[in-house]
Amino acid sequence: MHDTTKSIRLTDEQRIDWLRLIRSQNVGPRTFRTLINHFGGARPALEALPGLARRGGAGLPKIFSRAEAEREIEAAKKLGVTIVAAGEADYPHRLQMIDDAPPLIAIRGNTAVLTMPQVAIVGSRNASAAGIKITQQITRGLSEAGFAIVSGLARGIDAAAHRASTASGTIAVLAGGQDRIYPAEHDSLLDAILPAGAALTEMPLGWEPRARDFPRRNRLISGLSLGVVIVEAAKRSGSLITSRLALEQGREVFAVPGSPLDPRAEGTNGLIKQGATPVTEAADIINVLQPMAERENLGLTLPPPDGELHDEPGQGVEPEADERTRIVGLLSPTPVSIDDLVRLSRTSPRVVRMVLLELEIAGRLERHGGGLVSLT
Repeated sequence: MHDTTKSIRLTDEQRIDWLRLIRSQNVGPRTFRTLINHFGGARPALEALPGLARRGGAGLPKIFSRAEAEREIEAAKKLGVTIVAAGEADYPHRLQMIDDAPPLIAIRGNTAVLTMPQVAIVGSRNASAAGIKITQQITRGLSEAGFAIVSGLARGIDAAAHRASTASGTIAVLAGGQDRIYPAEHDSLLDAILPAGAALTEMPLGWEPRARDFPRRNRLISGLSLGVVIVEAAKRSGSLITSRLALEQGREVFAVPGSPLDPRAEGTNGLIKQGATPVTEAADIINVLQPMAERENLGLTLPPPDGELHDEPGQGVEPEADERTRIVGLLSPTPVSIDDLVRLSRTSPRVVRMVLLELEIAGRLERHGGGLVSLT
């Protein structure tokens, strides 16, 4: 695949610093990006964390130590896991385009599969025989057309999609660490995936997945893909979360229609009513995604956002006490746009961003999609 974007390569020291920063308390992907852009690199950002947390109204945050980072990198190597940074050649280019792309991902298996055009297939854990059969048929058709299949290694539809594409290339996105496979019974399925496919996660080794980690994982499933296919999803299901994230990321959403009498089809039928593309065979998906895949192969991909995550120097700013008070006073548990905070606080965007960063490192701020923020 040809790509018009320039790739970077972290030094060993930078990789340790990046790992320390993303593993430190209250630093998520969006915060990481803000810190890097503002302070000009991971090391000065690490040095700034205690002061930011103090000004945000909290005590000393837990900062991941150099020894911990070195141990994680060494343990990853022993397991055959590579820790790849956003902007590096092996980092999937589509994933890098999403707003909250993980700065570092842990990859195991055949990384060549990550250069293939990718389609996600997800659905009910409690899948019907008909759901599994249509998943296998669609998966095989997509694989024959040159697409890699992305899914979450869950029971039911996910497992069926992986099993039908182990030979041609499939990507398992994990909610836990590379050594904490969930469900545990899919250890052997992952072993079958890895020769031609890959396992990918943003979580550290040893991380046991919790309920809230699965929606976080789902954004990576959709982020990797040109489109997401939903096969059997109840009215409230993780698959519908994936479809919502796909729409937010500008991905295509496809749904397999099902019987109105089957509760497992209630979510997918609802998606079709809302505008998702109904599909009954692989050709329905290929006709939409093949032109997109061909454009990307010609090097027509979008570059990553404004050189972010490239350790480019930023400039510090120290908010005045009254500015900080005005900005904090405008915040509440109800999300508000950063643009509105700038306008209503009558301060500069740089000052507002710095106050938000202080609150975030103090654990008092939550960032939402679309440039919205709220107090936790």
